[in-house]
Amino acid sequence: MKFFILSFFLVVICKTHAQEYTESEIRVNSFINGTLLHAKSSKDTLAIIIGGSGPTDRNGNQRTAQNNSLKKLAEELSKKGISTYRYDKRIFTLIQENALIEEKISFDDFVTDAVSVIDYFKKAGFINIVLIGHSQGALIATLAAEQRDISHLIGLAGAGQSIDKLILDQLEVQAPGLVENAKQAFTDLREKNKSEKFSVGLISIFRPSVQPFMKSWMKYDPAEELSKINAPILLVNGTKDLQVTAKEGELLKNSNSNAKAVDIDGMNHVLKIIEGDELENSKSYNEPYRPAAEELINLIVDFVRS
Repeated sequence: MKFFILSFFLVVICKTHAQEYTESEIRVNSFINGTLLHAKSSKDTLAIIIGGSGPTDRNGNQRTAQNNSLKKLAEELSKKGISTYRYDKRIFTLIQENALIEEKISFDDFVTDAVSVIDYFKKAGFINIVLIGHSQGALIATLAAEQRDISHLIGLAGAGQSIDKLILDQLEVQAPGLVENAKQAFTDLREKNKSEKFSVGLISIFRPSVQPFMKSWMKYDPAEELSKINAPILLVNGTKDLQVTAKEGELLKNSNSNAKAVDIDGMNHVLKIIEGDELENSKSYNEPYRPAAEELINLIVDFVRS
């Protein structure tokens, strides 16, 4: 694929970085805006990076967490010859446009967006599509891979169980007094389509406007969905991840014999290496200057090229 292929894209900004890759702003549709880093040595392979939960932008940032995790990941991969495309989550775009109606957002919308990105770049000439999903994005990538042919699937800090079970596990550690209330709220949501008797401490999960989204997310078991994938799979977790435990990686690994699982020593949830304690770990969520873990970059490059 020559560079003239970029004429098919809606390019707003284009610039070159040290002759390693060309950076272009690409709008796939009204919901999807992102950045293409086209590596000079890459002809037909593209890694699509899918962000985690919440209003996450293409760089892996949210209003309260500016760490550039996905930007650093994309740049380092492109420097090593793997073109990347990363995009703003639909919910981020809607918030920016003052068009968000929480009740109308479904988890399946995110899957639709990922499939749209795959279709767009396949039409543009990228033959080998690599999906890299981070956190919630790992499940989105898995579900998209069920609908489209891809060359590789990579899950970074992905959950191995449905979101309701994951939240209950997190509450067991962080707020054990809310566990029983949350169990009942999830049961009501599953069986009655709404939950009304939940603690104020759980309002971010069960406020009425977000309940339809939670219900649409709960129906997916990540391990079960991963078992359906035939493409080569790489699962990566960090030993200093404060949000996703080793248990989640094990559940995913055991679900598919095609999966290769690697734990990176010292890597946290936002893909940085942490040398110190939990305070350093937490602070890193707002330290965009920190590089992505070098071992992660090399691992992905070797996996894709193999």
